Amino acid sequence: FEETMQPPKIDNSTKEERQVYVLEAWKCLHDCDACGKCRILKGRDAEVLYADYIEGKREYIDVTLEIRNRSMR
Repeated sequence: FEETMQPPKIDNSTKEERQVYVLEAWKCLHDCDACGKCRILKGRDAEVLYADYIEGKREYIDVTLEIRNRSMR
């Protein structure tokens, strides 16, 4: 059982902490049938997609919702 890590809030985290979270959250699990991360990222780099979050401009959930909404089109 793995407890889901919560993304660090912008107001109490560093850029480095947010970057580490994104890299860990979107790390390849080498189990494509069970994972689905690649289908969401569509070949794009998670660091690029989450740049606004890493830079402290937008919260993680806001970026995630935008990515999901775009991937459903």
